[in-house]
Amino acid sequence: MPPAGGADRRQFYINGQWREAVDPELFTIAEAATERPLGVAAMGGPSEIDEAVLAARAALDNGPWGRSTPHERAETMRRFADSLERRGESTARLVSQQNGMIRPLSIISNAAAPVAILRSMAELAEARTFETRRPSKKGHTIVRQEPVGVVGAIVAWNYPQLLAMAKIAPALAAGCTVVLKPAPETALDAYVLGEAAEDAGLPPGVLNIVAGGVRAGEALVAHPGVDKIAFTGSTAAGQAIGEAAGRSLKRVSLELGGKSAAVVLPDADLDVFARSLDDAVFKNGGQTCTTNSRILVPHGRSQEVLDVLAAYVDDLAMGDPLDDAVTLGPMVSDQHRERVRNYIRLGESEGFQLVRGGAEPPDGLTRGWFVSPTIFGGVDNNSRLAQEEIFGPVISVIPYESEDEAVRIANDTVFGLGGVVFTEDHEHGLDIASRIRSGTMGINYFSMDMGSPFGGVKHSGIGREFGPEALDYYLEYRSIYV
Repeated sequence: MPPAGGADRRQFYINGQWREAVDPELFTIAEAATERPLGVAAMGGPSEIDEAVLAARAALDNGPWGRSTPHERAETMRRFADSLERRGESTARLVSQQNGMIRPLSIISNAAAPVAILRSMAELAEARTFETRRPSKKGHTIVRQEPVGVVGAIVAWNYPQLLAMAKIAPALAAGCTVVLKPAPETALDAYVLGEAAEDAGLPPGVLNIVAGGVRAGEALVAHPGVDKIAFTGSTAAGQAIGEAAGRSLKRVSLELGGKSAAVVLPDADLDVFARSLDDAVFKNGGQTCTTNSRILVPHGRSQEVLDVLAAYVDDLAMGDPLDDAVTLGPMVSDQHRERVRNYIRLGESEGFQLVRGGAEPPDGLTRGWFVSPTIFGGVDNNSRLAQEEIFGPVISVIPYESEDEAVRIANDTVFGLGGVVFTEDHEHGLDIASRIRSGTMGINYFSMDMGSPFGGVKHSGIGREFGPEALDYYLEYRSIYV
């Protein structure tokens, strides 16, 4: 049975059981909007990770999951989805309390989306042909697609349920087993996945959950029983994971940071641009890897664009993310809030035009980790403000002279995750988008399609999530000559 108290998680979900932590480090999670203690979670270390990996290994090598058919896995995944769906409202609320995500977005991202991903991957598992026969010179060759093995899934705090399921669902569909390490900041909601898995009858060891910090993450990456690491988080952490995984030749998929550019072409309809800001620019208070935090504008239209951004910010309602009237919540933690504020201070010190916001706390919000949505105009793309991922509501408006210069500026970054082109000429927009090196692009809007592959290039990562392509990253090919 799951531990009592949804906001007090002192046990781990390992091998289908709730295990007491051994000499646990306790992490207190505070509500982002009020700073009041919300709950306590035990942080696992190498011993808990080892136990979880051994359970996952046994479930794959000796348990029923390793011998399951795609249809059997799909049926189990559908029960898992149903179980999560029943918990959706409360899970979304808990995520909002932990990381400050506004409630409507949390319902989509942390309740509806994980269920939809599980069900779509169940369908893909049943539809896919995992074995084919090919003629060869001496007979034929059986080509099998087999599970890559035990997957270590490490996820960030900004969209915790969605990010976890983006790894769990294709892994299960492929026949893998999983050890999930959620971020400390959103450890409380992670164990809802364990409760739902238990309720749905996932065999012991198929899904294991151990919250933890850096020590747990390092132990998971280094563990010889893990065959693949699937990670979402910062580029710096992704680089460290890639280096460590490379030493043991583990497979990796890394969904990392971004510094995406929204390119406003001279013929852009600024009403369309304004309607895109919720998803493309300010989603989750900028705590989104695809945030288009660089707005590239023609010199002749800079003031128009700044006026649109200023009007949008003026209409934002900041406050408790559980209030449906609120459109911008707080940052996830005091530490992260100060990091974002330091970037704002940098922009102020460099003399860029401060159009809205600033480093001072928002008026009337004396508690909670709130940051004033901030717009800088006339930003130099060489500035750290324009080059480094801030992960908050801080926007740099960068002027350009020609479309060629706009493309050069858009590509002048180590990242390549998202982007959008605004224009009335869609074919021309597609041409400009094709010249920008990025894993995803939008024309006149940016909204992720979970039926299509998502991921980045350059320092934004390796591999793809979502859609049928995601399944490929959890499979290995084996050829048997007959």
